[in-house]
Amino acid sequence: MMGYRILIADDEHEIIDFLRLYLEKEGYEVIEAADGRSAYNIIETQRIDLALLDIMMPKINGFELVKLLRKTHNIPVIILSAKGEASDKILGLGLGADDYITKPFDPLEVVARVDANIRRFYKLGAGEEQAKEDIIVRDLRLDTKQCVLYKIIKGHSEQLIELTSIEFKILQLFMKSPGRVFTKKQIYETAWEDSYMIDDNNIMVYISKLRNKLGENENTTYIKTIRGLGYKFIPME
Repeated sequence: MMGYRILIADDEHEIIDFLRLYLEKEGYEVIEAADGRSAYNIIETQRIDLALLDIMMPKINGFELVKLLRKTHNIPVIILSAKGEASDKILGLGLGADDYITKPFDPLEVVARVDANIRRFYKLGAGEEQAKEDIIVRDLRLDTKQCVLYKIIKGHSEQLIELTSIEFKILQLFMKSPGRVFTKKQIYETAWEDSYMIDDNNIMVYISKLRNKLGENENTTYIKTIRGLGYKFIPME
């Protein structure tokens, strides 16, 4: 993992020092910030490959920082927080975080999550092992080299829809096999590249985000929920 730069933003210096020890041991370079404003300025002016963000930070809290970052940046973001309620996790993921770890945590778990997000995001970004052709279903064109989505408008112009790495992998899974029902286990293990252990809210949150980006409404459905089974992509209107 040599060469990747990790930002840790937390107003508890002990946590930063603790995580720095473990991350640097794995070959990561660590940059630190004690508040949300400083973290934002660092990301705007320096190359940061992944951000670990606390929620309860001064000046700009973690939730607001994620919202700001997602306007212009697509780096992996992991929230570290003592707020462990399901509603907090859903909010963080819904705003654009890629992962959510509750304090107190095992530092080895944090390192493992950082490894997984770095591997998933930058392997995907580099286009390794990805198909070289676009996937076109209905009025959508998924560019598998650039990892972005285009919505075809009136048969001519295209609207760019930017996707996070998780959103891309879910949509790629669906669009490769339109009409096929995928279970939560299949979706999770494809998008997160990890074993599906428990039924959490991550998949529901990302399906909802995709539906919003695709412009679903009462007249147009792309992703259909199959109760008790999972989800499928509707191949035609």
